Parts: sequence; C-alpha cells; structure tokens
Amino acid sequence: MMIRHSPVSPAKPPLPVAGGILRVATYNIHKGVQGMGPARRLEIHNLGLAVEQFDADIVCLQEVRRLHRREALHFDRWPQSPQADYLAPEGYEAVYRTNAFTRHGEHGNALLSRWPVLRHTHEDMSDHRFEQRGLLHAEVSVEGRPVHVIVVHLGLIPGSRVRQVAQLQRFIAREVPADARLVVAGDFNAWGPQIRQTLAAHRLVEFDAPAQGRTFPARLPVVQLDHVYARGLEPVGVEVPRGRPWWRMSDHLPLIAEFRL
Repeated sequence: MMIRHSPVSPAKPPLPVAGGILRVATYNIHKGVQGMGPARRLEIHNLGLAVEQFDADIVCLQEVRRLHRREALHFDRWPQSPQADYLAPEGYEAVYRTNAFTRHGEHGNALLSRWPVLRHTHEDMSDHRFEQRGLLHAEVSVEGRPVHVIVVHLGLIPGSRVRQVAQLQRFIAREVPADARLVVAGDFNAWGPQIRQTLAAHRLVEFDAPAQGRTFPARLPVVQLDHVYARGLEPVGVEVPRGRPWWRMSDHLPLIAEFRL
C-alpha cells in the first residue's frame, strides 16, 4: 500500500460560503463517453456545462480519464487537456489521481474545488486484480478552516466493498484529525443499509432522502449508488438532477448535497 503526498499552492480565496452552506457534488462521469462500439458518443463537453450548473463548492468525480490514446484518435473533439482540468469551472482547482491503468490510458478520481486545496494524497484500494480502485484525499481551506474531502469509488463485489470500507476507516483514523470536518463522497456501488450504518458508527452521516437520492441507472433511477457523507457538518438537503440531458451524459446521475458549516 502506498500513499503519495503532493502539496498544492493555495489560490486566492473566493467569496464567502453563501448562507453558511457548503455544496458538495459527486458524479461518476463514465469516462466522458456514452454508448458502445461505433455508436458511442463523446459527452465530455456536455459534462463541462453540467459541472458548471452544479454551482458546487466541491465536486467529486469518478471514472475520470487522464488520457486514452484510442478514444483521442476516434473522436475529433477529444479535449487536449486531461478531463479533470477540462471539467474544472473557471477559478476552480483540479486534483486528479489515477486508480486504473489500462491498455490505452488511465482513469481515476478527481476533485474540483472552488476553495484552495492545501494538500492531497492517494491510496490504492484494489481488492483483487480485476478491479483497480483507489481513494483521493484532499484538505481544502474553506473560509480559512480546513475541510478534509475523500473521493472514493468502491468495487462491484460485496466482499470487496466490506474490506474497502474497513480500509477507508483505517485511512481516516490515520490521516484525518478526529476533530476535523470531513466529507466522504463517491460511487459506493451499494444500495443497502450496511455501508450507511457502518459509517454512521464513525460519525459520518448523510441527508436521508431515499426517493430523492436515487442515481442509478440514470435513465430510470431505482437505487442510490452515489453518496455524500460528512462528519462535523450538518446535512440540510440533497438534489439529483433528472431528465433526458442528464441520462444521456452518464450511466449515473449526479448527486448534490448541502451541509451547514
């Protein structure tokens, strides 16, 4: 297991948090491409507009491409910059870390922040050789106060998720001060109560909205795979954009959660 630490120079702080509310979005963008074979279509440009519409302080993204040589040749309008940088609205900092290396490129988790990113780390969470997974941890300065953010993408196999959640708990105990504000967001690939109950035992809670929070499959969402949990912040609401433009961009819908600072 390896952790890599990368300091980031803080940028000028933006305007104060509106109404004392921190908006955090999580979105599995399906590598910016939808469809299969010759019929697949590039959605990264629409996703850029979507991320701007979130008006979120922090955006947590999964299945983000750093590069993919085959898709870059296939699509005329493939962005020249990595997807995390391309999707970051003006004034936001983009942090990306690779989870998976493939034949033609690599992809992983990203964090886009309206607030200065003080430092970030990455940890491999792969449970077996068929799924490469990881977590991205960043410390963000929100109005001069640190907020730790962890972006996760858990595995498809239930046993793997149990072990990955246990690893997440160990990481938090080791890397995040016990009294620090903490957000854990991403694609958990689980819709039962087990992970929610496990994280609640460690003071990580989310806004309880069973019907509102459904994010998968995007065309007709029936379960919530995407979550934003927090410690030291009060959950006040959740929003899932729906409709044709949204289900065309990814197989997941985005989820936007609000917390009172």
